Amino acid sequence: MEEKKIQLTVGSEYKITSMESRDKPLVTKGIFKGYTMIGEIDSLCMELGDSHKEMEGKTRVIPSHMIISMDIISTAKEEKKKSESIYVG
Repeated sequence: MEEKKIQLTVGSEYKITSMESRDKPLVTKGIFKGYTMIGEIDSLCMELGDSHKEMEGKTRVIPSHMIISMDIISTAKEEKKKSESIYVG
């Protein structure tokens, strides 16, 4: 049986538990919008869902090394990129 690889896809909903402080985790639930960099640290961009009340719709940037766990709530289909071909005639 072929093992299916899990990829983060833009538009998918995730619940991410990350470190807020030494004693307290930070839970983020929302839509994955993509990746960004903070200096040399790769990070995830999450659009906050309605469980975040007044922060709903805002973007939270989570450094990847701070992530403790991720729950997949729903997945969006990955868009296939069109190959860029050039015709010279």
